[in-house]
Amino acid sequence: MKIYTRTGDDGSTGLFGGKRVSKSDRRIGAYGEVDELNAYIGMLRDRATSELNKELLIKIQHNLFVVGAMLAAEPGNTKVKTPTLDENEIIVLENEIDKMEIMLPPLKCFILPGGHPSVSFAHLARTVCRRAERSVIHLSKTEEVKEVIIKYLNRLSDYLFVLSRVIAFYARAEEIPWKSN
Repeated sequence: MKIYTRTGDDGSTGLFGGKRVSKSDRRIGAYGEVDELNAYIGMLRDRATSELNKELLIKIQHNLFVVGAMLAAEPGNTKVKTPTLDENEIIVLENEIDKMEIMLPPLKCFILPGGHPSVSFAHLARTVCRRAERSVIHLSKTEEVKEVIIKYLNRLSDYLFVLSRVIAFYARAEEIPWKSN
């Protein structure tokens, strides 16, 4: 596969299905932010200390490629075959959140991101996930977006938050509570 095609030199790109759109199109922005999220998950995976977390993070990265493909498909073109994200992937994240929360002290206030480099990577991934979610929701106001994508990104950001707390717990990093003025 050739990396450069020169077809985007005019500021346009092709959706799955052939339609050309501006690289500044909302759809391109949405799946671009999902791609950025995937890169942050990769950074987090490189820092993760548990093999179990690494396996799940790899699965999440695969799912984000599916999300990107779904978003990159030309709306309304039924001839385009893209992978789909199964609703069960949301349940996987919920089950992981439930397992992790059992070992953590209850959260009584907001906490400041940080305390250990791996914790910070988890928070970066979480915030990029929230931004990607907002972009997808923004896109859904004008174009069809599968509801499972929004649900998955929402639950993924929850998972990343709880994962940041678990990483802090194992790293014995202090969770600093936010104090308002």
